[in-house]
Amino acid sequence: MQHPAAPLESARAIGRLEPDGPWIGFGFRGGALRIVIGAPDGLRDAPAEPDVVLALAIAYFTDALAEAPPEVEATQADLSALIGDLIRRVPDPPRRAQLEEALDAIDDGLAGDAVAGRLAAARSPVNAGVDPVELLLARSRELASSARS
Repeated sequence: MQHPAAPLESARAIGRLEPDGPWIGFGFRGGALRIVIGAPDGLRDAPAEPDVVLALAIAYFTDALAEAPPEVEATQADLSALIGDLIRRVPDPPRRAQLEEALDAIDDGLAGDAVAGRLAAARSPVNAGVDPVELLLARSRELASSARS
């Protein structure tokens, strides 16, 4: 769903959903965090729910996706800013504390698996058992089908 009044800003790719396929990442539109799909026919974006943001970050730190296009590839600093933004948007104090631990792990340069473990601990119980890549694939399919409607 596109909002013509506010341009998509700071789009960053976490990785490709399949080799040489569309990439998935995040950006902002009017200050709102968005999930972004980069396809040959352009960018698509939609609101990014906290568990989708966490799935993006987990995929980044576990290298679970194919390589992102270098011109939009997210950096560790981008992920630190992403999780920092998510902390400000999550109202639940225990979950916010878990996110702060994950942010500290990112900023301290801990190994990817250690960071991913802290991020996974902050996921909601509804999606805790769902593989992060599967969650991203499902969300990207929803976004692609809504663009066709």
